[in-house]
Amino acid sequence: MASNAIDQTRRMLSLVTYLRERPGAHVGDVARAFGITPDELISDLDVLPLCGTSFRGGDLLDIDTDGDRIWWHNPDDVAAPLRLAADEATALLVAARAVSTLPGLRESDRLALLRATAKLETAAGEAAGASSRLSVTFESEGGVFADVDRAISERRRLWIRYYSPARDELTEREIDPIRLVSVGHTYVEAWCRRSEARRTFRLDRVAEIKILDEPSAPPEVELRDLSEGLVQPAAEDPEVVVEVGPGGRWVAEYYPHDSADELPDGGLRITLRTPDPASLRRLALRLGGDGRIVSPAQLADSARQAAREALDAYEQPFDRDDRQEQGR
Repeated sequence: MASNAIDQTRRMLSLVTYLRERPGAHVGDVARAFGITPDELISDLDVLPLCGTSFRGGDLLDIDTDGDRIWWHNPDDVAAPLRLAADEATALLVAARAVSTLPGLRESDRLALLRATAKLETAAGEAAGASSRLSVTFESEGGVFADVDRAISERRRLWIRYYSPARDELTEREIDPIRLVSVGHTYVEAWCRRSEARRTFRLDRVAEIKILDEPSAPPEVELRDLSEGLVQPAAEDPEVVVEVGPGGRWVAEYYPHDSADELPDGGLRITLRTPDPASLRRLALRLGGDGRIVSPAQLADSARQAAREALDAYEQPFDRDDRQEQGR
């Protein structure tokens, strides 16, 4: 079963204590103890060395693995009582207060966070004073994240209005969330009731979200290995080649692709695969003079024809009613 972000944080905090007491522990044994797969454990271990007792980069957890056993090389160095500098205490307190206001946060987690914040204020003493004059407001993606995380925890269905850049449209969907993933951006992997298939939705493209009373019941699906990227087109999908100028380089950021080669004018020659090449015709129209479809030839011809038809529509003369309407 996929875990949410809060569950993963709890597990990683427990993992630190577990590994301190078991030097050289076997990956398989630790994974079984925490009820996760070895791959999930390795993913946690990739994050732990970025954690420590100082925001300045010192005293980080020196933990590594050879794939079979796990070694923590500096447990005694980070076991000393924590002493926070003023800037560290301020950053912690501001972040804690901000997280406690997130919509969708479970009440038990909110109360636990507030208790921890109170203890931190006492420990920080005068250093905590500056934090009371600062506040953080989360953008909409933070609220979306909290609602998705809550829906996963409570096993409830979500209703979303979602923007699809490929189709340049907003759609309404009901989804059964499976897990939150972060690969460059934050996504929710879910079972989409509109398409009756597994889909991945980027949180910053969710225009509106509601937690429904209906229980979430996604079918049993095998979680994908995302180490090679979020979107992995099938080898049998048709190949499309698009050339864009400097103003069209954004295409490489929004569309998963096999390659993006630099062109002399500062543009890119982008090769990608898609099960529905016709869906890229709208992309060609959006690009205008900033790009063109090179192949397949049939798709390139179709895009040119669509552009000609659009241009002809603009060049048609107005009749009298049109001119009168435009003059108002």
